Amino acid sequence: MAKKDEKNYLDLIPVHSDKITFETDENGQVTILVENKGIINRIMQKLAKKPKITQIDLQGQGNFVWLCIDGKKTVFDIAAEVKAEFGEEAEPLYDRLVTYMHTLESCGFVVMKKN
Repeated sequence: MAKKDEKNYLDLIPVHSDKITFETDENGQVTILVENKGIINRIMQKLAKKPKITQIDLQGQGNFVWLCIDGKKTVFDIAAEVKAEFGEEAEPLYDRLVTYMHTLESCGFVVMKKN
């Protein structure tokens, strides 16, 4: 049986994907802008009035984590910042953060680089 290519997310460095854009308002609230491309999306834009750009507003710890991503810090480094900012509210810290990073990566919002 083949062994899965498992990543230790704590050692990886998240980098914002160049395929998406985001905005930050004066209060530090992040909005990710996703362009809806492709033939199916174009059809849905005409038939169902689907927007050309979907806006995803980040909240709470997710917003904080997004702002920590600078292309230099590892997930472990970011975890320390989350712990300092949110304390016990962040627990279970590593499980939640790794799940969030995996979600960001699978959505194409971040790329995980090796340290």
